[in-house]
Amino acid sequence: MVMQTTDPGRTDSPAPAPGQRVTVRNRPWVVTDVVRSTIAGDDPARAGEAAPSHLITLSSLESDGRDEELRVVWELEQATDVHDQYELPSPEGGFDEPGRLDAFLDAVRWGAIASADKTALQAPFRSGVDIQDYQLDPVVRALSMPRTNLLIADDVGLGKTVEAGLVMQELMLRHRARSMLIVCPAGLTLQWRDEMRDKFGLDFRIVNTRMLRELRRSAGLYANPWTHHPRLIVSIDWLKRERPLRMLRELLPPVPEYPRAFDLLVVDEVHTCAPSGTGKYAVDSQRTRAVKLLAPHCEHRLFLSATPHNGYLESFTALLELLDDNRFVRGVKPSQEQLRRVMVRRMKSDLPPLWNGKPRFPRRVPHALEVDYSDSAREAYSKLAEYARSRRDGQGEGKAGRTAADFVTTLLKKRFLSSPKAFAETISTHLETMTSRPAAPADEPPPSVRVLRPLIDGVEEAEEDSEQEQAEAAARALSAARQAMRPLTEREHTLLRELDAWAVAAGKRPDAKFARFQEWLDGVVCPAGPLGDWEPERVIVFTEYRDTQRWLYGQLIAAGCPAERIAQLHGGQDQDEREQVKQVFQESPGLSPVRILLGTDAASEGINLQAHCHRVLHWEIPWNPNRLEQRNGRVDRHGQRADQVDVHHFVPRGWQGFDPAHDHHTDSGYEDGALEDELHFLAVAARKTERIREDLGSAGEVIAAQVEQKMLGRRSSWTTADAEITKRSGRAALKVERDLARDLERLVDALTDSRQQLHLHPETVEGQSSSWVSYQVLAPLAA
Repeated sequence: MVMQTTDPGRTDSPAPAPGQRVTVRNRPWVVTDVVRSTIAGDDPARAGEAAPSHLITLSSLESDGRDEELRVVWELEQATDVHDQYELPSPEGGFDEPGRLDAFLDAVRWGAIASADKTALQAPFRSGVDIQDYQLDPVVRALSMPRTNLLIADDVGLGKTVEAGLVMQELMLRHRARSMLIVCPAGLTLQWRDEMRDKFGLDFRIVNTRMLRELRRSAGLYANPWTHHPRLIVSIDWLKRERPLRMLRELLPPVPEYPRAFDLLVVDEVHTCAPSGTGKYAVDSQRTRAVKLLAPHCEHRLFLSATPHNGYLESFTALLELLDDNRFVRGVKPSQEQLRRVMVRRMKSDLPPLWNGKPRFPRRVPHALEVDYSDSAREAYSKLAEYARSRRDGQGEGKAGRTAADFVTTLLKKRFLSSPKAFAETISTHLETMTSRPAAPADEPPPSVRVLRPLIDGVEEAEEDSEQEQAEAAARALSAARQAMRPLTEREHTLLRELDAWAVAAGKRPDAKFARFQEWLDGVVCPAGPLGDWEPERVIVFTEYRDTQRWLYGQLIAAGCPAERIAQLHGGQDQDEREQVKQVFQESPGLSPVRILLGTDAASEGINLQAHCHRVLHWEIPWNPNRLEQRNGRVDRHGQRADQVDVHHFVPRGWQGFDPAHDHHTDSGYEDGALEDELHFLAVAARKTERIREDLGSAGEVIAAQVEQKMLGRRSSWTTADAEITKRSGRAALKVERDLARDLERLVDALTDSRQQLHLHPETVEGQSSSWVSYQVLAPLAA
């Protein structure tokens, strides 16, 4: 091996030839093109004496930088190395020992990955992951597809991030994908970056306001963040803003063209980007429009979600159309064959046990915490129900008015069932909106449903934003609702004032729900009281609202719980602070004092909290079954060490139990519309959700609709709903008939064949580590 090494100063070595391997800026490259300058120098008088310069085009040899190009003027570069010998060694000096020859052949075999080879897998052997057999399905499918369009809809906690990472690494190794863009919720950007780096060796950059500021400071005012690095991660709520979209439009051509602007698009928790609404014509949200703009300009697409079907065909097919617009059309029900080609969906219950008979995942067991509510709470809820009936009955036949009234009712009831603090904030805003703003002129038409719906949906979308932005979104929606509704009657005004006064007073009185929570909590983490010894056990408490989370924290502190024992996760949190909280909660209880995690729903998607926790408590039962499943999936997932995951719900006195044997017990025994009656109804919904976990898409729609009808004061029958649930579960929208045992056997065979074909064994890998062959031969052949 002959190497030319330059002096530390400017190089005077001859320019390399195409195909030669060089080291430039301390990184290995291969020369792909050499252009000799026709102008020798700036001074015409000395043009004959100066050597011509060369523009060299280089292609990276690093596994993380495949297809990355660099163009340099060779004579201006410093500390360059030219590796002269790029041919096979001559046998004149004798033959190598068999072991060394084997190492050479293995290096050639591992480096020569052909795009046409659809059988040999390399990503499983290059990743730093203990891969499960079922996680190989997406990458095996990706190799057989000319254009990889996959919806990975595995159950919560099966490892969709790992499955996506395997596909990404395999496509990159085969030169089918270089530029990649991951779109995910804001709270998952750092997790995606770290997992791609630590498990797959892929370097991603996070695109956000801070990065944009730093990029323009270093690269100029007009630098575009979408072009500065081949692998990027962006939050969906940052992407949907006007400024990022404007910079993205500057990059994208008017009509998609080849090569695409991005090779691979990954959208995590893609259900959050589905069109919103419950009718036949779902309305595109800002998130939907952002993904719709981006998707056609991406060659390959991976959509990830454990709950992609929200129960409405229009919304689900809109997602499928974004995934593959040649195969799916919005509003047209897909066939089983079409879904089978693009969708990967396995439930935990479907997977066979391990070789030793042990289940792959722990059992999930629901528990009830009975609460005896105060008379004042019952009376206040009765007044809220009276106000809701009055507003609904007085809106006439106007669709916009009914939509606005239903929105106000659901918002107020959700907040009431959450905490006095959350209800106080909302009832105060609603009272102020209804009384302080003048009514619209008689000749001015009220806002239509088309105007109201985006504002109403914006309240939920703002969960990932700061607290101020969340409050502003709620205020905008309530103001618009005010314009669509008639003015308050005297009785309605009185009810609102009384509810406002009750909420303020209730926040200062002992709370029955918190008292029951404290009783249960002390028994788990501190049997001797908060000032005594703490057990090495952890608990996650999920709530829908930041106001409730803040109130809960204050209640715990007032009860004597040390602040160091409590951590919080919420949507408006700084990313570094969120990561610190997640890291501390995942550490061993012996290293971290944290025992209680208070999380909002913004923290219930995608994050891993199962390392040392198997207890989840829902402060309120979500009206949407998908959200309930997302929360439970934070601890009921791959990597959970406990044999049982315990899920706790608050229920009223007289609750029959969560056992399926009680599923026919749907009568609460309380007056229709009373506080305990509606809480009992929500508990029944949670019980039915647990029973139909296999497909929350189609049957979950029935549960969500029943809850909405009940809370809006319309008559609701579980008898009719049960028949519909049974009917839909039999033809589940996301159920695709497969022989899972045979599929797993096929995947294991594919991995074994790849290992044999690539001659991958511990001794061959160890042989490479002590041989120069892997460095001298593998890199240029891989290029």
